[in-house]
Amino acid sequence: MFKNLLKHRHESKKQVLLKTEWVTPLKHTHNFILKKTSKMQNIFTQALGINSPWFIKNVEFNNKQLNIHIDFKKGSKWTNGDKHTKAYSAYDTKMKTYRHMNFFEHECYLHVRVPRIKNDDGKVRIILPPFAGELNGFTLLFGAFVIKFCKHMPVHNVCQLMNLSDYKVWKLLDIYVDEARLNQDLSGIDTFGLDETSVAKGHDYITLFVDLYKKAVVHISDGKSAKTVHDFVATLEQQNGNKEQVKAISCDMSPAFIKGVCKALPNARITFDKFHILKIINAGVDKVRKAEVKDNPILKGTRYLFLKNAQNLTKKQQDKKAELVLENYNLKSFEAMRMRETFQQIYQAPDMQTFRHLLQKWYHWVSQCSLLPMVKTANMVKRHWQGILEWKLSSINNGILEGLNSVIQAAKRKARGYGKKHFKTMAYLLSGKLDLHRINGFLPTCF
Repeated sequence: MFKNLLKHRHESKKQVLLKTEWVTPLKHTHNFILKKTSKMQNIFTQALGINSPWFIKNVEFNNKQLNIHIDFKKGSKWTNGDKHTKAYSAYDTKMKTYRHMNFFEHECYLHVRVPRIKNDDGKVRIILPPFAGELNGFTLLFGAFVIKFCKHMPVHNVCQLMNLSDYKVWKLLDIYVDEARLNQDLSGIDTFGLDETSVAKGHDYITLFVDLYKKAVVHISDGKSAKTVHDFVATLEQQNGNKEQVKAISCDMSPAFIKGVCKALPNARITFDKFHILKIINAGVDKVRKAEVKDNPILKGTRYLFLKNAQNLTKKQQDKKAELVLENYNLKSFEAMRMRETFQQIYQAPDMQTFRHLLQKWYHWVSQCSLLPMVKTANMVKRHWQGILEWKLSSINNGILEGLNSVIQAAKRKARGYGKKHFKTMAYLLSGKLDLHRINGFLPTCF
């Protein structure tokens, strides 16, 4: 009985092999040519979305890749992209190869015979297939696939995963980002934030310009000088914007930024970012603590106790703070901390009149105290008085830019080892909210 069962299984296997005659092995190779059957053609035609006059001529498969050969019908007519223009027959043809999505775990390539037409003026134009991507050698779908991966992985890792060269992937990203930025419409945008960030260790900086309402990076300039603002204005006007319409800018107290905004954006009112102001005041508080810790060792290890807001203190820090208060050490650090906390509360003022009054009181208090680091912070506030008051009218700050900082740090990791140009490309891709759908229908409108 067991022998009969084996015989039956052997005969069944033989029948299966006979039914798969559409696969023909090439002699002395590992290649296979899939015979032209209407069923097989329909499967690949539908999968690839190929329409007349294009058709699949044949398919070759080996243990490493799938090669699909595509041709066009004899006698087909072609136009220059406009249906109303004259149609031409193929002048000659050229072979092009496109990397497509993998066939299971195997790489897939489309080998296409593309026509060239000769216009009446003698100019020769190549007619690309509808699936051809922006980068020569990739289909639209494969290009979209690579870009989506690059958003979530370092480019070098993407190249290794997909067996691609770094050069080709960066070229693809540059093409899409540059074209999407060229199509950006900045008309009607009147409020921006700007801030610098380091590209690498040392003094290599870039300046980010962000649309504060869309929360999108619209321009990146090299350096952190006044010239960065002029570069931004040039980009703004190239993309339908108008420097006269820019009414509000949020930035830190950098003299270079202030100079650049005043010269390049004459109608823009500067709002000094409150987070940068608090950062400077916090630095003053910490200087007071550092000077005092020499005479009061009990203050060792209490830096963040004085710099954090009360609601953000850990249980251990809360207990330590309570201990210092109970011991009644009359610490200067507590006085400096109260100055910082009072400044923060000023931003809760209900109107401009109250805001100005409270700020004036704070300035008189701090500027006349005996704590030199805090006196310096009061003088800093006085020098930037109007820009600080402007916050009550504009209510803008660089909090969005600080939020984007994690995205920018991710861009650094994804572009690590490739230089500033590629870092900027990745920063635009991750934080520019670019409309890539206009370039490639397989990509989203807001990437």
